[in-house]
Amino acid sequence: MDHVAETEANHCHHGDEERKSHHSEKLKSDLIKRLNRIEGQVRGVKGLIEKDTYCDDVLHQIAAIQSALNGVGKLLLAGHLKSCVVERIQEGDMDVVDELLKTMNTLMK
Repeated sequence: MDHVAETEANHCHHGDEERKSHHSEKLKSDLIKRLNRIEGQVRGVKGLIEKDTYCDDVLHQIAAIQSALNGVGKLLLAGHLKSCVVERIQEGDMDVVDELLKTMNTLMK
């Protein structure tokens, strides 16, 4: 598990107010850096396609992008489990378990 995910907590709000995560500045910065890199990779794949790059090379780049997105998802999921999910279970809100299972099913498609 990534060190940032282990040490940085989120604070989630739910109920009557709009649900939001409040990520630490360190985690938010890490996520934004990762997403900026991914955005650059996607632009790079577009360029490869425009240049008629060999399909296998393009597919390897797409696999790298998918892996990078999975890394972002893992960081967010770890923070969500350690904060939002724990808080809601402690408050007796077991609906969060079904919500989490639905989200995990979507992530694993």
